[in-house]
Amino acid sequence: MSDQLVQYSTDRGIARIALDSPHSRNALSAALVEQLTQALAAGGTDDEVRAVELTHTGNTFCAGADLTEARQVGMKTGTTTVLSLLKYIVSLPKPVIGSIDGHVRAGGLGLVGACDIVLAGPKSTFAFSEVKLGLAPAMISLTTLPRLLPRAASRYYLTGETFDSATAAKIGLITEAVEDIDASTLAVLDALRSCSPQGLRETKPLLTTALLDGFDARAETLAEQSARLFASDEAAEGMAAFLAKRPPSWATR
Repeated sequence: MSDQLVQYSTDRGIARIALDSPHSRNALSAALVEQLTQALAAGGTDDEVRAVELTHTGNTFCAGADLTEARQVGMKTGTTTVLSLLKYIVSLPKPVIGSIDGHVRAGGLGLVGACDIVLAGPKSTFAFSEVKLGLAPAMISLTTLPRLLPRAASRYYLTGETFDSATAAKIGLITEAVEDIDASTLAVLDALRSCSPQGLRETKPLLTTALLDGFDARAETLAEQSARLFASDEAAEGMAAFLAKRPPSWATR
């Protein structure tokens, strides 16, 4: 593929997938989602791979939806595609380990919630920024709400505040905040290398059944909500203001 947005490699039983579109802050464009899904499929079907590392290049893990693309073509198809990606990560028959040392916003937090184990380094920041754009974290609620403490979910969903990796660990969004992301990730991956492939394959569904039940029960409704909000005048103003780096007309000071 001429425009490669995702790196894929394997090493001693681990498939390493890196989001590699720093110019777009690894936004979830249709092309990136397609390539990420293909990479996950490669790791998931490779008998030599027992776990997948999901990481990134640049200073941003994932900025969420590609707003430029959303404004041009709408989000009706995009919502379904992203939902399918999140469910694919959750249902992958091998553990997915998030290794993050950069910014995570909006839909990017959906990826974080879909991973089985997540480590975040000191450069990491997080925000459910949808409310600042006239949107709601509808689809990503499927992978993040089950992880979060209820009061924390209320605060960060409703305010869109930015928080650090220590807070992310405290509220359950990630597994651990670490100082050395490379060394800490290696330690987890080495622990998985010592585990039985069958043991990992049979254990993961014990942890993901509730998440998948949520997809079955609510995915269609949440996709419709997300598409409706993206098509609204308020969201159009929010996205235009964000891209122009100005306050939206409905913000008060």
